[in-house]
Amino acid sequence: MEVILLERVAKLGQMGQIVRVKDGYARNYLLPAGKALRATEVNKARFETERAQLEARNLETKNEAAAIAEKLNGQSFIILRQAGEAGHIYGSVTPRDIAAAVTDGGFSIGRNQVTLKAPVKSLGLHEVPVRLHPEIEASITVNVARSAEEAERQARGEAVTAAVETTLADLGLDNVGAALEESGGSLGER
Repeated sequence: MEVILLERVAKLGQMGQIVRVKDGYARNYLLPAGKALRATEVNKARFETERAQLEARNLETKNEAAAIAEKLNGQSFIILRQAGEAGHIYGSVTPRDIAAAVTDGGFSIGRNQVTLKAPVKSLGLHEVPVRLHPEIEASITVNVARSAEEAERQARGEAVTAAVETTLADLGLDNVGAALEESGGSLGER
């Protein structure tokens, strides 16, 4: 199906271009979202009459997105999750979770604006790009931790999985394997 783009769409084209897309993509996403019109003669004429208004609206939203990106860029947001001893969280942090944390932090974004390259499945600091406009992107830091205290330690640069090893050493359990080898035993024997 051929459509006229009403705004810039990533990996597809600029505003005003007539592009060929799959029927389902046009019917299920582009047309309902108001990002495109079917490329009929009537719609082509309608687009040309409304072109100035569309360009003005696009410029306005771009300027608003740039202002928000300036404030949002470099911000850090904390997401609390349960995790194992090695630092792997149970489940993963999704774009919906990140969008909720950013919204709770005072910025209004949707989950479709969070562009994760891979799911977040471990504790730590993760850089996440947020696409506020097809031409504007901001970068935020998501601090995934077990507790608020742990998030503060991670933000200072301390390793949280090393804390588990330190705790075992403090308990005198750091050489359990060596002690068993010396005695000739193993964990599986009785």
